[in-house]
Amino acid sequence: MEGLLKCSAVNYVPLTPISFLERAANAFRGRTSIIDGTSVKYNWEETYDRCIKLASALSELGISRGDMVATLARNVYAMQELHFAVPMAGAVICTLNTRHDSAMLSVLLKHSETKVIFVDQHLLQLAQGALDILANEKVTPPLLVVISESNNSYHTIVNSNSYEYESLLESGNSEFSVRWPTSEFDPISVNYTSGTTSQPKGVVYSHRGAYLNTIATFLLHEMSSWPVYLWTVPTFHCNGWCLTWGLAALGGTSICLRQVYPKNIFENIAEHKVTHMSGAPTVLNMLVNSPVSDRKPLPHSVNIMTGGSPPPPQIISKMEELGFRVHHLYGLTETYGPGTYCLWRPEWDSLPPNEKYKLRARQGVQHLCSEAVDVMDPLTMEKVPEDGKTIGEIMFRGNTVMSEYLKDEEATKEAFKGGWFHSGDLAVKHPDGYIEVKDRLKDIVISGGENISTVEVERVLYSHPAVFETAVVARPDNHWGQTPCAFVKLKDGSNVSDQEIINFCRDNLPHYMAPRTVIFQDLPKTSTGKIQKFILREKARALGSLC
Repeated sequence: MEGLLKCSAVNYVPLTPISFLERAANAFRGRTSIIDGTSVKYNWEETYDRCIKLASALSELGISRGDMVATLARNVYAMQELHFAVPMAGAVICTLNTRHDSAMLSVLLKHSETKVIFVDQHLLQLAQGALDILANEKVTPPLLVVISESNNSYHTIVNSNSYEYESLLESGNSEFSVRWPTSEFDPISVNYTSGTTSQPKGVVYSHRGAYLNTIATFLLHEMSSWPVYLWTVPTFHCNGWCLTWGLAALGGTSICLRQVYPKNIFENIAEHKVTHMSGAPTVLNMLVNSPVSDRKPLPHSVNIMTGGSPPPPQIISKMEELGFRVHHLYGLTETYGPGTYCLWRPEWDSLPPNEKYKLRARQGVQHLCSEAVDVMDPLTMEKVPEDGKTIGEIMFRGNTVMSEYLKDEEATKEAFKGGWFHSGDLAVKHPDGYIEVKDRLKDIVISGGENISTVEVERVLYSHPAVFETAVVARPDNHWGQTPCAFVKLKDGSNVSDQEIINFCRDNLPHYMAPRTVIFQDLPKTSTGKIQKFILREKARALGSLC
């Protein structure tokens, strides 16, 4: 067809999630956008105006297109505003993990070439340590902006290169012209991988990918207009699974939660009539094992989206008894967070409870905005049979796959080998087309030539009444090569021996899959709630061979 017109003034603009905010200011105006404690409450019109001013202030600081602006903050109101204001200034937002130490933060600030960093007042000492390291290395540190406890001014000035958030924002011009992306493939954010492996990589998101995954995320979360979202997932993690932008698209309300404890969660749900929240399976586990005194009756069913390690079916069951409706998803930092979800089929409602919860724990199918997700043999690049048994690697392709690893061409090429993004996760594909994660590629235990899924062993361990949390890794074994080693945290007041745990597993698993070593301890986690298995693998290796 000839004569088709592609014109920026009429029928084409680059896709970007910051467009959601401009529409929200018009369509939702007086509806509440953000609530943070008792002192911060804004509507969408106010939020738009504040973000315009903040973008202007960043411009006045010398921030230009493509510059990196970092954050180091908990789930505070400023994090919602910065997700719009930074790209509105043409810059790239880099949300840093709040559990990194100063040394790691200095490495990431240097690698990303951050020009300005916004820091939660309570993390100021941590950030200052990183800036001091950079100064000692003769590297020009970024400008520092302190986010105070509330929207009241924070008066402590660290040095001449520091600013206070509200004062900086108020210095901006409300007539500032938004710097829209020149291409929808322009970078919007960099997310450093969360630390389940020892060396984080900078994952680059584009405006287009963020726009599409934002839509996919609120669709799979079954959000409609005016959701009330409780921020239990860290805002820095995959840009809050893209919902920092998504709530603007729906006129939703962000309820900022700085401390994620069961009592805080239940109180906020009751007070604000929360409709949706998200969290790793550890958050679900925390809720179902919370003291009755910390709980409040839910005002209605609350949708909770969970990702990370597969949640044990019994945890899903107990969550639903409390009044939560669990949506299980799967994804990685490299896929903008959510990439697949367990699409529930009505005919499954009549199944026995145990079967239902096993189905709900699967990772499901690709979401609407992903071109393809499949389970493939990483050597032949052929799809595995849909038999629920043959293990392959989960691979992604489409607009919601990262642009690259920042400044790491070799790692990017390796991840995209064969025309697919290689997740490193092992799974099977069932006859109904749903995938089910069996393990991380590096976590699988190979014992006497048999592949042991640590996920399956953990599922059995979670069914023991005394087990609160658990993780299984490989321990060296002179005879078998490797055997499962279980790290277990018991519920308060429980007292069982390692042999009792081993016997329980042998009663519920083939004997070769049962752990031969059980260690009782707290489990190391990232700030997103993921168990850091690389630390446990090192500890298991240090134990030496079992025989």
